[in-house]
Amino acid sequence: MGKFETVEVNTDLLIVGGGMAGCGAAVEAAYWAKQHGVKVTLVDKAAIDRSGAVAMGLSAINQYVGLKDGQNTVKDYVDYVRNDLMGITREDLVADIARHVDSSVHLFEKWGLPIWKDEEGNYVHEGRWQLMINGESYKVVVSEAAKNALGIDNIYERVCIVAPLTDGNRVTGAVGFSVREEKFYIFRAKAVLVSMGGAVHVFKPRSSGEGMGRAWYPPWNSGSSAYFTIAAGAEMTCQEVRFIPVRFKDAYGPVGAWFLLFKARATNGLGENYMETRKPELNKWVPYGHVKPCPANLRNWLMLLDVFDGKGPIFMRTEEAIQKIAAGEDDPKKAKKRLKELESEAWEDFLDMTISQAILWAGTNVEPEAKASEIAAAEPYFIGSHSGASGAWVSGPEDLAPEQYFWGYEYMSTVEGLFCAGDASGASSHKFSSGSFTEGRLAAKSAVRYCAEHPEQPAVDPAQAEAMRERILRPMALFEQHKGETTDATINANYIRPKMFMFRLQKIMDEYAGGVTSQFRTSKALLERGLDLIGMLKEDAEKLAAADLHELLRCWENIHRMWQAEAHVRTILFRNETRWPGYYFRSDTPGLDPDWQVFANCRYDPATKEWEMIKRPIESIFPVYSELNGEAGG
Repeated sequence: MGKFETVEVNTDLLIVGGGMAGCGAAVEAAYWAKQHGVKVTLVDKAAIDRSGAVAMGLSAINQYVGLKDGQNTVKDYVDYVRNDLMGITREDLVADIARHVDSSVHLFEKWGLPIWKDEEGNYVHEGRWQLMINGESYKVVVSEAAKNALGIDNIYERVCIVAPLTDGNRVTGAVGFSVREEKFYIFRAKAVLVSMGGAVHVFKPRSSGEGMGRAWYPPWNSGSSAYFTIAAGAEMTCQEVRFIPVRFKDAYGPVGAWFLLFKARATNGLGENYMETRKPELNKWVPYGHVKPCPANLRNWLMLLDVFDGKGPIFMRTEEAIQKIAAGEDDPKKAKKRLKELESEAWEDFLDMTISQAILWAGTNVEPEAKASEIAAAEPYFIGSHSGASGAWVSGPEDLAPEQYFWGYEYMSTVEGLFCAGDASGASSHKFSSGSFTEGRLAAKSAVRYCAEHPEQPAVDPAQAEAMRERILRPMALFEQHKGETTDATINANYIRPKMFMFRLQKIMDEYAGGVTSQFRTSKALLERGLDLIGMLKEDAEKLAAADLHELLRCWENIHRMWQAEAHVRTILFRNETRWPGYYFRSDTPGLDPDWQVFANCRYDPATKEWEMIKRPIESIFPVYSELNGEAGG
């Protein structure tokens, strides 16, 4: 692989990932960097205009607290997040994001994002925390601000970051390769901010055949944040907390507008409202079964109980909701006009963020004002920014965090100089797009301060970088060496291609870790067998082969998924209870255990190659919390 050019880039702060958190980090870092003489570089494996979870667009901003309007308090938002995650939440992190997120939303509007307004000029809420937007170009608007702040010369696009460079317990940079040219990149940095998204396609998806690439979360989010932080030796948290969204079946269209804005209800195939008929089940999950709103995983669980009993399929009663709203008009002409408006809004909800759902509705003759549409629980995802919480264990803000949650620099992991935001940061869920952007801002401000206070450039061992180059490019060398030994290059005794490797990983996770096929149920024996199979898969990962740069990208995406999978299986096995029925169900420990009202953390030691499982206490800040409505800089 000698023809690959090695490109070396020296910077102070390296931001890896150009999604919402990465763009927030870029905007904030640029502001503070000018004051401290710090050089900031951003690298993304795509083009940041359309990278990350908001790439296709979004129909709502899901975190807006409304502090200045007095609509809610920071405590209100923390209560909501804590309850939805069944008590497993870092309140200091959630509060820090909540007290700053409104200013981020105001920036989006200033930059040109159309936010719905009523006749009085007030924001139109989808629910208590959500604002309706015309968001097809949401990411384009935000990325433009990031590019203007950093300068295009400091942004590297189409470069896949594979792994960290480290010196003991300090991160010293990152390595990766171009997905367009034969170039290997070495980035040297004083600090690295990770924001490379969550993980999709770790589990076998519901979609199959030509639809297999369809997912609720972007299919290019492949666990790179988790792999990067795990490989650096960072302590991880909430790796058992996967998220299973209920969405319109097969195309994963959003249901939030239907539940919150249109006040639709979901029923089983017999027309029964499972949230009413299954309500006694909530008594088994106190206190969280009695909070309002009902936690997302428990809503899933009630639906799944109907499915287990053969009462499916499950339908969103779109026709009821639209007809009911239109019927509220006294004038028949106004009612007809309102009906048309609602129909248009229903389609626009998809066209703003999930175009494939509009296509599927059209292809299956669904008229939302006349016909119900099927919904279903998707496969599991790993996501620290939505209703999941997986990510790195990071330091909280000094003014809010309990002593053991703070170690010098906000949003720094347990590895020196390694900062995290968005899906890379754990135990602070319900950040969504605006909160991830905000967390990127907060982490970047802290990371710039770290760079200013640690002006020395850390050493990068040339031997380490060269060894990583050889390992990263090995799949292409292996393919070239053995491709002529069979008449079909996809089948070879000497290597495995990335697609087949992904199928093996998905089959293991689906059958042993509680995927769609097993209706999200697992057990100690199943998880232990799954770990055995993952161990064998890790051995075979050394034989991954790539015919070109695209397949090289797929090889490393699947290795990243595999490490996310192992962290998940180990942690779900460690937590000896069922805390999130509807996300997963441990058949051998089928209930809440007060002894597990803690964080289940893990750490991989790169030196010994051993995993350590750790319990961390949950500390509430609100008994002594005084309302703080600070502003991030910039």
